[in-house]
Amino acid sequence: MEKQETPKQIVSLYKTSFDNSFNTMTILQEQAEKMFNMYLNQAPWFPEEGKKVIREWEQNCARRRAEFKSAVDDNFKKVEEYFGFAVPIFMGK
Repeated sequence: MEKQETPKQIVSLYKTSFDNSFNTMTILQEQAEKMFNMYLNQAPWFPEEGKKVIREWEQNCARRRAEFKSAVDDNFKKVEEYFGFAVPIFMGK
């Protein structure tokens, strides 16, 4: 019984660690974007074309971040299927 529980606990630890780290990284990136946008909005000397490029870059980063998270979640599901267990989700998802 213990042999089956150990891989489940390890994968659960990895998933929880990844989710917490990813959420922290996302919060930090979003805060940096907000601060930078406030700076850009108060900089009349910065060209509008440059602001547009930066906003597109922010949107691209957010999209890629979501794609990365989705890929990792899919791979955790594959691990669960391979070992034949479901990893409990602790972060209220």
